[in-house]
Amino acid sequence: MDITQLLAFVMQNDASDLHLSAKNPPIVRVSGLLKRVKSDDLSSDDIRTMLYSIMTDDQRGEYEKDLEIDFAISFGEKARFRVNAFNTRNGAAAVFRTIPSVVPTMEELDLPLVIRRFADLEKGIVLVTGPTGSGKSTSLAALVNHINETQQRHILTVEDPVEFFHTSKKSLVNHRELGMDTHSFARALKSALREDPDVILVGEMRDHETISLALTAAETGHLVFGTLHSSSAAKTIDRIIDVFPGSDKDMIRAMLASSLQGVVAQALLRRADGKGRVGAFEVLVGTGAVRNLIRENQIPQMYSMMQTGSRYGMVTMEDAVSDLYESGIIAEDEARRVLVETSDKDGDEESDEVAASLGGGKISDSEKRKSSDDGDDEGYSF
Repeated sequence: MDITQLLAFVMQNDASDLHLSAKNPPIVRVSGLLKRVKSDDLSSDDIRTMLYSIMTDDQRGEYEKDLEIDFAISFGEKARFRVNAFNTRNGAAAVFRTIPSVVPTMEELDLPLVIRRFADLEKGIVLVTGPTGSGKSTSLAALVNHINETQQRHILTVEDPVEFFHTSKKSLVNHRELGMDTHSFARALKSALREDPDVILVGEMRDHETISLALTAAETGHLVFGTLHSSSAAKTIDRIIDVFPGSDKDMIRAMLASSLQGVVAQALLRRADGKGRVGAFEVLVGTGAVRNLIRENQIPQMYSMMQTGSRYGMVTMEDAVSDLYESGIIAEDEARRVLVETSDKDGDEESDEVAASLGGGKISDSEKRKSSDDGDDEGYSF
């Protein structure tokens, strides 16, 4: 089996991911569900041969040395794939994430108006968060694309790896890839401050040095977009502050309070009609009141602030998902699944509140599992 055939199959079936794992057939993810391809099981040698056919000599050496590697490949002019190759107890494995060649617009993604306003800001930091596969990179690409098409600015991205390539239009866009063009996010951000950027996109804010430099850039007149893996706006604030040692927390709260423009926590939900997925967005806007809560370490009050901040464009994930459900865009079990996963509460209290928001009873364990189990055993003919 040839890797190019598999990638073509992924594109033909609008799959978001391709999984290669020894002792399993190829598996694709379509609309959030894993589907096994009707094919023979792959051996470790099969997968390694596929991977080596698309790797450079340096990438092969790094994979052999570190046992894992991130890189990106292009499939003609139609699509790019972000690749993570790794090893398991059964041998070689890899995951290919589809990156569309055409950058979607904010209108096509149906981003809330307040998120679109973030693209027109002059300075500050905007954080886009969510679990892996929630569409963070796509939303950020749409924001960058809007700036590129409408404003004369220097946009600098630091990513691992570069996903969406933007051709310079009204703006100048420079992409830097970790490992290829820079050795670390922190080092690239230090250099960025001397490269006359107007907009800086940080692919992932992983450590306290990267976060500190991103906040410094936002404080010094740059518009910074960054991503984190967190499920809600309040958890995002907590996560940033918790990265730092106790002696630095007050300073970071002050920096974040002065520079935060907004936090977008997003999730992708399966449409009720089975035609793809739709985004749900929780939005926290950096108003004066929100900044005071950060400065005074009153993070638990963020949720009530979002509930009452609709005039600023704020919305909770609960309200966003409920709106999609009431509009008939998503089914009830899908709405419940996402609300349970993204809730800040625990146990029965969590289930009671989610059920109440949808006008139903308590959710059983089988209901919680239902949406992730449906259709997993159906195979795709290759």
